[in-house]
Amino acid sequence: MIAFLASARKALTRGVFLSGALALAACQPISIGGGTSGGGPAIDTSVPVPVALLVPKSSESAGTIATSLENAARLAIADLTSVKIDLRVYDTGGSTEQAVALAQKAVAEGAQIILGPLFADAANAAGNAVAGQNVNVLSFSNNASIAGGNVFVLGPTFENTANRIMSFAKRQGKTKVLIAHPNNVEGEFGRNAVQQAASRNGLAVASINGFEFSQTGVVAVVPQIKAAIDSTGADTLVLTSNSAGALPLLAQMLPEAGVSPLNVQYAGLARWDVPAQTLELPGLQNGWFAMPDQGMIQNFQARYMQAYGTAPHQLAGLAYDGIAAIGALVEAGDKKALTIDALTQGAGFQGVAGAFRLRPNGTNERALSVAMVRDKQVVIIDPAPTKFSGAGF
Repeated sequence: MIAFLASARKALTRGVFLSGALALAACQPISIGGGTSGGGPAIDTSVPVPVALLVPKSSESAGTIATSLENAARLAIADLTSVKIDLRVYDTGGSTEQAVALAQKAVAEGAQIILGPLFADAANAAGNAVAGQNVNVLSFSNNASIAGGNVFVLGPTFENTANRIMSFAKRQGKTKVLIAHPNNVEGEFGRNAVQQAASRNGLAVASINGFEFSQTGVVAVVPQIKAAIDSTGADTLVLTSNSAGALPLLAQMLPEAGVSPLNVQYAGLARWDVPAQTLELPGLQNGWFAMPDQGMIQNFQARYMQAYGTAPHQLAGLAYDGIAAIGALVEAGDKKALTIDALTQGAGFQGVAGAFRLRPNGTNERALSVAMVRDKQVVIIDPAPTKFSGAGF
């Protein structure tokens, strides 16, 4: 535990953050416009459907991820029984300019839909480049700021996680939320997601406490959070930070300052079980966080390992999901299978981690379980739904 907290202090001192797919979002590109509710090509479902996969195969930093994404896409194609996909792989090299050129090239060569790119700025630019050709883009980003028009993000979003936690909190009788977030891009995304989810689910945001992303910033905000809870009567404390950021220090120092998990419900946007020693933190005991169905993910990992002899990257499932969605729609035999109306149909699709669906605003909704940390172990207290009903959020 001491070593874990020490490494977290070093990370805060350096002022860096790592957040899985969010780190791949790179920056905040300009959102594209355009697109209509029915936008997309008319296709012939009786012949193999050309799908362009844009991944950074030659990138030194992301080449391994690209290989994993391509492998997962091919695994998904092999699982399709009555649909033929003509997968065409284009190497972006991690370059936005190359992604734009290759997206245009892919469409010129007949691609009916684009899967990828990996980075948000590249996906945003590629989508903008082919919007006039009526082709949709299923990107691997989780940056909701690029979603819309003909661009969808497949990566898990803060919005989705926040809504799951806030809806569960409402059902448990919670009424007032306090948000603690670092003053950086990640923290602002998280703060906004919790604010919106709280409002959507009828919970009041009693206080928002931002802090400098450093050890000094964490130390300074702890008494402020304690005072805000005392003065507002907030019954739920949402921490947007992850284990590579401010979470370990907050979860250690807040209970020491009198913010007891026995009196205030801790909740988080990040996975608290990664790494495993995070579960030992005192502030997280009896706390809530959301996670996908681990049984389904382990099944995918085993199948991938059997097929390719190595473990998949944590983002590989996004490529599988993209092909699964395309395959399910094409299987219906409708020439409008790849339009925005079809992609956003309410029933959604079955993917690597369970049910998911694409939303008309370009983001996604994924079925998540609510987990509790109990005696330093993960306990699922509200399982992920197996299918969707209604319009979602």
